[in-house]
Amino acid sequence: MDVATGIKFRELSLTDRLDLIKKKASLEDKDIQFLKDSVSSLGFDNVNRMIENAIGVFPVPMGVATNFLINDKDYLIPMAIEEPSVIAATSKAAKIAKLTGGFHAEADDSLMIGQIQVIPDGKSHESISREILGKKDELYRIAASKSRTSKVEQIEIRAVQDESQLGMGIMIIVELIVNTHDAMGANIVNTMCEAVGRAIESITGSRTILKILSNYSVRRLVRCRVTFPKNQIGGDITVERILYAYSLAYSDVYRAVTHNKGIMNGIDAVALATGQDFRAIEAAAHAYASRGGRYKSLSKWRRDENGDLVGELEMPMAVGIVGGVTKVHQMAATSLKILKVNSSQELAIVFASVGLAQNFAALLALASEGIQKGHMKLHSRNIAFMAGARGNMIDVISEHLVKEGNVNLSRAKELMAKFSQNGQIND
Repeated sequence: MDVATGIKFRELSLTDRLDLIKKKASLEDKDIQFLKDSVSSLGFDNVNRMIENAIGVFPVPMGVATNFLINDKDYLIPMAIEEPSVIAATSKAAKIAKLTGGFHAEADDSLMIGQIQVIPDGKSHESISREILGKKDELYRIAASKSRTSKVEQIEIRAVQDESQLGMGIMIIVELIVNTHDAMGANIVNTMCEAVGRAIESITGSRTILKILSNYSVRRLVRCRVTFPKNQIGGDITVERILYAYSLAYSDVYRAVTHNKGIMNGIDAVALATGQDFRAIEAAAHAYASRGGRYKSLSKWRRDENGDLVGELEMPMAVGIVGGVTKVHQMAATSLKILKVNSSQELAIVFASVGLAQNFAALLALASEGIQKGHMKLHSRNIAFMAGARGNMIDVISEHLVKEGNVNLSRAKELMAKFSQNGQIND
C-alpha cells in the first residue's frame, strides 16, 4: 500500500506500478521499458489475472528437441530453458536411440491422492473409520457432484502418528483416490476434499484441518526404457565408464542429486513449455528417489546381452493437457499443439523420454570428454550476448572465448572493446 495515498499496489495500472517501482528501486528508463515490452506477448490483463501485482513477464528461451521416436511415433518436443546445451544434447541422444527403435514408455491412469486430515479428539481410529466407511456411498456422491469428469475411485483411511515432537498424537488421514483423466487435477481434487471434509465433520463430529491433494503422485507413475548401441557411443569402454558413473549416482547421495538434476533439466524444460506445474513434478520426483529410505538415482542403467547400454526410468508424473495454464497461456497451448499429444498419459511418456535422453547425454559427456567442453562452447554464446555482441558478432566473440579457454564476461567485454576500436580482434 502507498502510505501517502492509501492506494493498494494491486489496484494500480501497469504504468503506475512501474513508476512506483522506478522510484523505489532507482531503475533506469530502459529497465522500465523492458518490463513494459515483456508484457506485450501475453497482454497485461492476462498476466495480471495469472499472478498478483504483475509488472512483467520473465522471458525464457524456447526451442524444439528433434529426433524423438517414442512408442513408434515421431515427436517435436518444445523445451523452455535458459541452460545451454540441454536441447542439443537431448536431440543428439534421441537420434542415437532412434537406431534401436527409440523410446518405449507407458503411463498409469491419472490417479491423484487427496488428503483430509481428521483430528480424533479422543475418539478411536477404529470408530472414526467405521463411521466414515459407513457413509462411503454418500461421500462418493458428494465428490461426484463437484465434477462432470473426474471421479473418486476409492476412499482409504489410515492413522498417522505425529513425529514433530509437538505432542499432536494420532491423526486420521482420509485419502480420496481420484481419476482426473486428462487434467493434472489439483483444483478438482482440492474442491472434492473440501466438500468431503465438511461431510466427514458432520458424520464423525471430529475436526478436519487440511483438505488438499498430495503432489506425491505414486498412483500415477510413468515408465520408460531405451537402448543405446555401444558402437554409436564409443564402444565397450564408454559403456563401462557410463555404468561406473551410474553406480556412483545409485550409491552416493552427493552424486545422486546432480544425476537427478540432469534428468529434471529435460523434464522441467518440457513442463515449463507446456504450462505444467514443474515444482510439483520436481517434489514428487525427489520424494520417489528417496522412497527406500535413502536418496538414489531415479534412472537405472545396465548392459544387455549384446553389450549395448540400456536405460530405464520410473517416476511419478502428474501432468495435464486440459485446464490450468494451458487455457490462458498461448505459448503453453501452442506447445501442446506442436507435441500433438492426445492424453495426459501420452504427455507423461514424452516427459519421461526426454528425461531419460537428457540423463544419457549428461552421462555420455561425463564419461568421455567431460561436461564442460560442450557446455562451455554453448555457454560462450550467452556470455558474448551479455557483453553486448549481436548478430554475427556473437559467433566471433564466442569462438575467441572458447579458443582461449577463458569463457567469462570480463574477457568478452575486452574483446568487444577491441572490435569497437579496430573493427577486428587481434589474437
